[in-house]
Amino acid sequence: MDLELTDKTALVTGATAGIGLEIARALSLEGATVTITGRTRKKLDDAVADIQASGGKPVTGLLADVATVEGVAAVTAALPHIDILINNLGIYESKAFGDISDDDWAHLFDVNVMSGVRLSRAYLPAMLDRNWGRIIFISSESGLAVPEDMIHYATTKTAQLSISRGLAQLTRGTNVTVNAVMPGPTRSEGIEDFLRSQATDPSAPIAQIEAEFFATARASSIIQRMVEAKEIASLVAYVASPRSSATNGAALRAEGGLVNTIA
Repeated sequence: MDLELTDKTALVTGATAGIGLEIARALSLEGATVTITGRTRKKLDDAVADIQASGGKPVTGLLADVATVEGVAAVTAALPHIDILINNLGIYESKAFGDISDDDWAHLFDVNVMSGVRLSRAYLPAMLDRNWGRIIFISSESGLAVPEDMIHYATTKTAQLSISRGLAQLTRGTNVTVNAVMPGPTRSEGIEDFLRSQATDPSAPIAQIEAEFFATARASSIIQRMVEAKEIASLVAYVASPRSSATNGAALRAEGGLVNTIA
């Protein structure tokens, strides 16, 4: 299927690894002109080279921390107009509720929530003026199924769902859409360390640790495995395309059936 992205420009934040990297790759392979952001030059350059090796359209790396006001200003100065905004930047941690400090809460909100708020505020008006655009927030199933050891993270992901729905309502009657995608636990950089931190035997083979994680911590998962980043990217590329024009204000699940509700 041709996703009709060859004349579109896209910005993917936090795209030097994992889900963001695969989203950028998918959009590039579909012919979009893609810019990715990262905080370190080497990782940014490595990500650009990795994507380019796949044979898609050339990708640009922009060194900026979009969790800060200054970083967002640098991005919007370098890219005054885009057609597609993928608010992917995000961090997570496992921490007992009583140990989550005010600084922890503020930091997760700056990275996970305010980065997308600031960029959406910058780019949405022009999308509405041009009568075409896509904004996609990469949320998480944790926004609905809150893990007790990641309450601050889950709260930021619930916030993304509310923001994306609210922004979608501002696009009424236009060809601009705003949606959220909710991955489940996804295989990405750092996930092995996280899984080992949850395991009864951190020294066990990673396949055994992953099986234990889904049998205990995420027992409601239907697929009973990590989601692959490419699986998320395939959905995001479609939602970013003109072919998804009837999908607006949605919270789209790609979590392997982990959330055990139909609403």
